[in-house]
Amino acid sequence: MLIGQYEHTIDSKKRLSLPVKFRGELGCKVIVTRGVENCLSIYTEAEWQKVAEKLSSLPISQVEARSFARIILSGAMEVVLDKLGRILIPDYLKDYANLKKNVTICGLSNRIEIWDSVKWDEYRKNAEKGVEEIVSKLGPLGI
Repeated sequence: MLIGQYEHTIDSKKRLSLPVKFRGELGCKVIVTRGVENCLSIYTEAEWQKVAEKLSSLPISQVEARSFARIILSGAMEVVLDKLGRILIPDYLKDYANLKKNVTICGLSNRIEIWDSVKWDEYRKNAEKGVEEIVSKLGPLGI
């Protein structure tokens, strides 16, 4: 299962080493794309297939659905892990997420998110402040 938080760095060749714990589950090829709130999302090939099917089934008559599908699908790229478990992050995705050297890799069960470490710390602190309110809103969903 893809869970946990890890601190890593992007090297001078724009490569990011993924946590050893995740590599077996990810396989040798992953899909990296734009995530929500300017992070990057990484999916296994099987999980990406599910996401892509859902996005493709959104109604093209709705502006928001078209926009969201375009952003996620057009940003996606297949990336091969090298023998050291590193991936090359394309410039357009690195720029989208404003990734510098230090990144935080978050396992979220069915995907991984990659955040600039400073941005992640800000996001996490704000989310932690409002966790009680968030939980009360998610109650009706059975969470």
